[in-house]
Amino acid sequence: MELAHSLTLNEDALAQITEAKRPVFIFEWLRFLDKVLVAANKVDVKEKQKKLVEQLTGLISSAPGPPTRKLLAKNLATLYSIGDTFTVFQTLDKCNEIIKSKDDTPAYLPTKLAAVACVGAFYEKMGRMLGSSFPDTINNLLKALKSAESQGRGEILLSLQKVLSGLGGAAASCHRDIYKNARSLLTDRSMAVRCAVAKCLLELQNEAVFMWTTELENVATLCFKALEGSNYGVRVAVAKLLGTVMATALMPKQAAVMRQNVKRATLEEVLELMATGFLRGGSGFLKSGGEMLKGGGSVSREVRVGVTQAYVVFVTTLGGQWLERNFATFLSHVLDLVSHPRATQTHVEAVYSRRCVSFMLRATLGGLLGEKAQIAAGKEICQAISKQMRAVEAVVNDMSGENKAGAADVSASQHVMVCALKELGSLVQSLSATASPLIQEPSIGLLETVTSVLLHPSMAARLAAAWCLRCVAVALPYQLTPLLDRCAERINNLKSSPEAVSGYSFAMAALLGGVHQCPLGIPHSKGKLVVSIAEDLLRTAAQNSRLSLQRTQAGWLLLGALMTLGPSLVRYHLPKMLLLWRNVFPRSQKELEAEKARGDSFTWQVTLEGRAGALCAMRSFVAHCPELLTEDVIRRLMTPIECAMTMMSHVPAIIKVHGAHLKASAAMVRLRLYDILALLPPKTYEGSFNALLRELVAEFTLTDNSANTTTSLLRSLCHYDDSVLMGSWLQETDHKSIEDQLQPNSASGSGALEHDPSSIYLRVPVGEAIPGPLPLGVSVIDASVALFGVVFPHVSFKHRLQMLDHFAECIKQAKGVRQQAVQLNIFTAVLSALKGLAENKSTLGPEEVRKSALALVMGALDNPNPILRCAAGEALGRMAQVVGEATFIARMAQTSFDKLKSARDVVSRTGHSLALGCLHRYVGGIGSGQHLKTSVSILLALAQDGSSHEVQTWALHSLALIVDSSGPMYRGYVEPTLSLVLTLLLTVPPSHTEVHQCLGRCLGALITTVGPELQGNGATISTIRSSCLVGCAIMQDHSDSLVQAAAISCLQQLHMFAPRHVNLSSLVPCLCVHLCSSHLLLRRAAVACLRQLAQREAAEVCEYAMSLAKRAGDSKDTTINLNITETGLEGVLFGMLDRETDRKLCSDIHDTLGHMLSSLAVEKLSHWLKLCKDVLAATTDVGGAVVFEVERDEEDSEKKDEMDDDTMFTGLGEDDKSKPSVAPRWVTRVFAADCLCRIILLCESDKAHFDLATARSAKAKNPKGDLLVLHLSDLIRMAFMAATDHSNQLRMAGLQALEDIIKKFASVPEPEFPGHVILEQYQANVGAALRPAFSPDTPSDITAKACQVCSTWIGSGVVSDLNDLRRVHNLLVSSLDKVQAGKGSSSQLYSESATTMEKLAVLKAWAEVYVVAMKIKKEAESKPAKPARSGDDDEDEDDLSADVLPPDSLITLVQPELPSLSHLWLAMLRDYALLTLPAEFSSQLPPDGGAFYTPETIDTARLHYRSSWAPVLHAVTLWLSSTGFGTGEENEEVPSAVSKTPASTQGAALTTKSCEESVEDRMHLLLGVSIEFLCFPRPEEPIEHVMSCLQALSTLLESPCAKTHIAEDQLLAVELLNVLHRLLLTRDPPAVQLQVAVVVQETIRAAQDHMQRQRTSKDEDGDKDPQLGLGEGGDTGELVPGKSLVFAAMELLVFILVRHLPQLNTRVKESPSHVPLRPQRLPEESARLVANTVSILAELPSLCSPAGSMTILPTVLFLITGVLRETALKTPDGSVPAPVSAALQGITTIITSPLARVESIQTQWSGLVRSSLASVLEHSQPDESRPDMDEVSMLTAITLFLLSASSELVGVTVLQKGCMERFKNALNSSDPAVQARCYQLLLSVFQHSSRALSTPYIHALAPLMVEKLKAVERSRPGTAAELQAVQEGIRVLENLVGMGEEQNRVQLLALLVPTLISYLLDENAISSAPQVSKSLHDFALQNLMRIGPLYPAAFKIVIGAAPELKIRLESAIRANQASSKAKAAARQAQPTVQAAPTIKLKTSFF
Repeated sequence: MELAHSLTLNEDALAQITEAKRPVFIFEWLRFLDKVLVAANKVDVKEKQKKLVEQLTGLISSAPGPPTRKLLAKNLATLYSIGDTFTVFQTLDKCNEIIKSKDDTPAYLPTKLAAVACVGAFYEKMGRMLGSSFPDTINNLLKALKSAESQGRGEILLSLQKVLSGLGGAAASCHRDIYKNARSLLTDRSMAVRCAVAKCLLELQNEAVFMWTTELENVATLCFKALEGSNYGVRVAVAKLLGTVMATALMPKQAAVMRQNVKRATLEEVLELMATGFLRGGSGFLKSGGEMLKGGGSVSREVRVGVTQAYVVFVTTLGGQWLERNFATFLSHVLDLVSHPRATQTHVEAVYSRRCVSFMLRATLGGLLGEKAQIAAGKEICQAISKQMRAVEAVVNDMSGENKAGAADVSASQHVMVCALKELGSLVQSLSATASPLIQEPSIGLLETVTSVLLHPSMAARLAAAWCLRCVAVALPYQLTPLLDRCAERINNLKSSPEAVSGYSFAMAALLGGVHQCPLGIPHSKGKLVVSIAEDLLRTAAQNSRLSLQRTQAGWLLLGALMTLGPSLVRYHLPKMLLLWRNVFPRSQKELEAEKARGDSFTWQVTLEGRAGALCAMRSFVAHCPELLTEDVIRRLMTPIECAMTMMSHVPAIIKVHGAHLKASAAMVRLRLYDILALLPPKTYEGSFNALLRELVAEFTLTDNSANTTTSLLRSLCHYDDSVLMGSWLQETDHKSIEDQLQPNSASGSGALEHDPSSIYLRVPVGEAIPGPLPLGVSVIDASVALFGVVFPHVSFKHRLQMLDHFAECIKQAKGVRQQAVQLNIFTAVLSALKGLAENKSTLGPEEVRKSALALVMGALDNPNPILRCAAGEALGRMAQVVGEATFIARMAQTSFDKLKSARDVVSRTGHSLALGCLHRYVGGIGSGQHLKTSVSILLALAQDGSSHEVQTWALHSLALIVDSSGPMYRGYVEPTLSLVLTLLLTVPPSHTEVHQCLGRCLGALITTVGPELQGNGATISTIRSSCLVGCAIMQDHSDSLVQAAAISCLQQLHMFAPRHVNLSSLVPCLCVHLCSSHLLLRRAAVACLRQLAQREAAEVCEYAMSLAKRAGDSKDTTINLNITETGLEGVLFGMLDRETDRKLCSDIHDTLGHMLSSLAVEKLSHWLKLCKDVLAATTDVGGAVVFEVERDEEDSEKKDEMDDDTMFTGLGEDDKSKPSVAPRWVTRVFAADCLCRIILLCESDKAHFDLATARSAKAKNPKGDLLVLHLSDLIRMAFMAATDHSNQLRMAGLQALEDIIKKFASVPEPEFPGHVILEQYQANVGAALRPAFSPDTPSDITAKACQVCSTWIGSGVVSDLNDLRRVHNLLVSSLDKVQAGKGSSSQLYSESATTMEKLAVLKAWAEVYVVAMKIKKEAESKPAKPARSGDDDEDEDDLSADVLPPDSLITLVQPELPSLSHLWLAMLRDYALLTLPAEFSSQLPPDGGAFYTPETIDTARLHYRSSWAPVLHAVTLWLSSTGFGTGEENEEVPSAVSKTPASTQGAALTTKSCEESVEDRMHLLLGVSIEFLCFPRPEEPIEHVMSCLQALSTLLESPCAKTHIAEDQLLAVELLNVLHRLLLTRDPPAVQLQVAVVVQETIRAAQDHMQRQRTSKDEDGDKDPQLGLGEGGDTGELVPGKSLVFAAMELLVFILVRHLPQLNTRVKESPSHVPLRPQRLPEESARLVANTVSILAELPSLCSPAGSMTILPTVLFLITGVLRETALKTPDGSVPAPVSAALQGITTIITSPLARVESIQTQWSGLVRSSLASVLEHSQPDESRPDMDEVSMLTAITLFLLSASSELVGVTVLQKGCMERFKNALNSSDPAVQARCYQLLLSVFQHSSRALSTPYIHALAPLMVEKLKAVERSRPGTAAELQAVQEGIRVLENLVGMGEEQNRVQLLALLVPTLISYLLDENAISSAPQVSKSLHDFALQNLMRIGPLYPAAFKIVIGAAPELKIRLESAIRANQASSKAKAAARQAQPTVQAAPTIKLKTSFF
């Protein structure tokens, strides 16, 4: 393939490869040329042009395949347009010669077609440059057109289209000829040709004025004819032509009108023309005059559907603004269509027409108009409805009967009503809360209008009105309850009107069905209301025969609807329901028999309807309340159901007696029965299987049914992948809702509400806008088929065999059309049964059952109906799956092999090839592996059968199935299959799109099979890969959208496996173009592919898309229809969200944007923020077009440019009517608000985004850089816009964004005003955003969210001024009043759980505020009072001081509410505690609910409590500990809220209870709630809850009451510690662990205090030896796990230590894999945690008895010395790490504890102390593994031992030696700081009171010290640190002198004085000496002058002994006295400076 990449064709290489590969080689060269010609240097091209032209023209006559000829033509045209055009006419003549040629052989055809393609390409590229040659060319093409076969016709028309587009208006002379020749082909028998003509004429109408003036009617008639018998592709093409021509006729293109004086058509004429097609079809006006009078045949459905699409094209072409201005006309026109008698000849036709009209309205209104315009349209629809309704009322009220025509009007008006109401409903639902102006404006009176239709005489209209009300309620949930009430009231008032009973019950049922879409629900009492109305209706049904039927139906309908509210509500009414159900049916067989004899036809009709209704309500119950289906309930349900089954057998006899009109009611009963049985477990009714199966089989084999009704379920049972065989039967398109009318099964697509009123309350099937149950006849068969599938697996083999044989018999008996229908139904049933077997994992049965089934299936594989063949193939596969035996599968495969080898007819070859595919699909690669080779070879052979494209399609489809299911086993066949695929792609005519689609499927499957291997570089893999790429390229260039979609999914697969080899620069632009495709599947494929690309390479994708936009802008090439502007691909995707309704597509767009956002938003911050802002700021003007608000900031000149761009990209120019852009709809705006939150989250990674000062400096350095904080005003503005929108969802998203912004930016300082934060300037915005959320009519969920934001804002500390804070605070105060109002006060719109949610949110918000307030207060109290201001910044003194909060200001806001709040909080915690009880305690819950929940809504309430209890718990504990456990407030009056609740009893009781008891109750409540939660915090619980809970516990344990409580109940404390230990195991964050440590410390402290109290009381009792027996461990020292507090604490503390210092664990060290780690410095938080843990550890022994402490001390000391060892590392600044000081403190605590004085444990104690010191000594030995060990800390530890435990250590020589060794090392240390510290520590040892301890050390270390100090004379100190070391040493010596006895003093002074004198400088040197040296001199002199007077005698002796000393001293003193006064002053100040040593550790330990 690489050889093909050269400018000219490499003929040598071509000659060397095999014949088969040449076409691929040539195609690859043409592809390369296509890319390179555009980019190459013109000079190079011109050099080689001659050679290239030769090679290319040579290829024309080499019979190239379709893709090759297309590329060839394109390259030739490009070559001429780049290079010289000298020879172009020769080439053109050559082509014309070939076209004229008379050679009609098939072999010559490709050459002719290539020539035609070249001509087209030339004209398209060069157009008028080709001068006047065009008439000949066009005539030549038209001549060829007459004689060509279909492939040729298509190609010629395509070329003509290109010629026209290239020449434009220049070709006017030929327009008529082309038109005349082309129009007759619009009814060509080849569909591809029809499409080509439509496209050609579409091009023609751009310039040919006559087409939309004089010829307009003819064009319309032609189009209608073209639509007859058309397929989907033709309908789309012709509709586009018809719609565009009509639109042009109405608003001609400017240029054309200028040239000729044109009479414009009026809107009425145009619409009239279109209507003819809709109502009369292609028969034209004149020809069918006779027929018309006879009311001739109905319109062909294809024409109606095509014209419907044309209407949509017509309106879309004219654009949104046009539609807005002319909506009234358009609406009345389309509604007239559906009221025309010709559109509604039969019921099904009427439904079809309604569907078409609904489609027109939805596609235009829903897509083209912005929200404001939609509201205006809604008004128009309302007016249309009320106008119709007035006419109907006039007829109904006209009793005299003069108005005979009126009755017909009424029946026609029902269809108008249905369409109008359906559209109104959809409109309101899509607008959601934005529709509120439409509902609220009294002048429109929407609700009155719609409810008036509930009294319409026609059921269809009443149902449509009910549906519309449901839509209103779902869009605006606050309307739900009032609407229900209004309907209930009307039903009660108008009981005597049959229409009212029926209409209002429909409305109530619809509203109840909508509740599940309203998260806030409805009040529980509405359930009772509905039940009472329904009961009343059923009870009074018999009273008045005129109303019996309606009341019965209405009653049961309401009960069925009630069931959709779910088990929590139905539970209360179940007993009554069971009773009602039992009473509808006769109790016994006898009653049944008796009943048959009674009654007339009317009573029977009522009875049957009643029973059908009851069964329907049961079905609804079973479907919606599965939790209530206990065995008992099922048993009670079975009684009426079994009775209904028995009754079924009597019905035919009754119908015989009373007339056939009962058939419908009987069918309804059967439908309901089948429906409910399918939902119940078959075991419950296995006794009735025989009778039931007889009914079912009779139902779908049409035994008693003369109509040939077919089931609609076959579609759902067929595989979606088989759509390519079944055509549009399974495919999804934008026109699905109308295309369904054309499908082959009975009544397909004729779903309508009136077929089954119960569907009004059921869930709407996914993807449908409105439920559309099929007509009763079809529904019953569907239900019987579905139930057959459920029952079949439970039937005995004998019966299975009987049924299968019966099926074969039925098929044999039926003839013709009926046979097809019976067969379809039977196959659907068999498939349903096989599917049931597979799901139940049961087998088909023994040999004879299999034989019978196989015969049935095999018989259908040769059926001429492709749908049946498909079903048979599917059944065969499923059978193989169910039987699962290799021999059986082999037999099936063999049958098909034999058949395929012998059969020549298309039918059996297609059927059996599919059979092979299905076998593999269901059995998988392993099960069918042995047949793989045969299957593949047969299918490859069939795929090459060019004579029948159908065979090729089926074979290739099966091949794709096999490749898919075989997986890696197929690897051996990849190459031959791939080469076949390529060959076919290069040769099969493009008009056979199915073949190409199957080739695409095969290619995709092959790519998956090769998989990741595709990345390789081996020769074979490279070939495979390039073949795949070539295949994709061919399909990408195909004209059919589905083939292009297949190409995209193949490239997507390739990109997944071999991303480097997929060229994004060409793929991305291609995808962008497809985003505007009119074909849904292509748009889906493009977005799915973009989604995958954006996951890895978002940046590249966006760049390529932008470069495409630039290219499209540069080249004035109009072929690229793109709407990418400066917002890039992201902007286009946001725009698509407004237009697209397909769920899969929208979710993929969301994902794609999400991926782009994640990878690009931080880098291109302002771009993405602007995108979101533009979407959020969009406001719809009255115009349809959108204008983005751009705030004009005066100082910002850039904005002006932006404005131009903005209008450029949104304003509608005249030229761009095709893509009217609409203001972003609310759904898109919600998505944009979510994106905003995501952007803020993404910026978290870099702190600079949240620091204004850093951001500004960064921006100054790099102006391109972009940081979030610089956009803060935009963020706030966006959140504000969203939070104050109409749409509730958007308000939620806006509040969420606001909360995120406050959290992230609360602490960002404002650099220009120190002491202030950046958010302060936005107080007004935040307040204004929150205020509307607290208005009384706001839904609870929004208020709840707003409370959350309020508390975040108040707690963030942004606002410092109390008055500003009050604004937001008042909102919370007002909400609190609502909470206190108690339960049943306000008129309720939503369910009780919504109220619960709101109240709890308020309490939670208050709790959060209180927690923050207390925190601020605590901090303020712990800070010292501020010193008075110094006077230098007095200018704005008073302003500032006003701003600074008095420390307790926030608490002053909360204080007044505390009394009531505390009660509410406690009540809430009580509720929460009850709700967390396990289910088995449910009987103990209070029967009438808690303070804030009602028993009915308990399940939903749980969730609300779960989200808000934690802050409340924290607040309560803070309040209790601040008020001393609330002791003072017991006698206060209990606030009203609590008094209305069960808590009031406790409130009353509290006063009588003693203080202790109430404390204990609260204690139990709080601890219980905390421990319950901490035992098992759900993983999804936010970490804040865990923290709140832990903080609450620590706050609680600070109060003395709680301390005594937990200390007295030791098991409680143990449990608490165990729970905390478990929490540590599951939760990691350091903050949690720190907080746990605090709680543990509090618990231990509580226990210590308790022990202290016990000891003092014992002392008072006079116990002599209080030490023994008290504390844990008793006399034995045993600590019992589970009971011992100390043990529990140890467990937890050891866990923390080992978690942070794994080296402590000896097992880790001993494990062979352990690599000794160098100790690392712990991070800040871990260090604090370890320090806390160590200090708690050291406290533990004090809780034990002496024996007990001996048990734990070894561990404790081991851990503490271990921590010391691991953390004693030098720090750069010389500070001591927290864990080290804690360890040292711990050692002191333990060694100085009173245990040392207990005799009984003396020896153990000494042993412990000694071994601890030994281990410290061992670790303090510095070695190479620990270079940076902190010797000072270790020495300190050693000194601590020596000082505190002297008695145990005296005389232990080993230890003594070790200690001395360490001191010596330290003295010899090179670090002066270590020396200094060592001298200090030695001093303390030397001074120890026990001489026995100190003497050895003095003896050992003093000589060394003296030596060190003497040496200083030679090397004087150079730094302050060295000086200090010397000074410390001298101090020790001085102290030694003082300690010595009188007789030794002279010797000691003889050491000290010479040393000091040696430090003195002589007077000459003093001036030049460095500062440190001078300081040493001064220090020595002072000391000498101090020592002299102290020991005068000895001093004299020493000085006298050495005269040179005396001289030095004297001279120094003289110099000193001689110096000035200043020096003396300085000298006085100096000692004070030096007195403080730099390291002040000493203070903390001794």
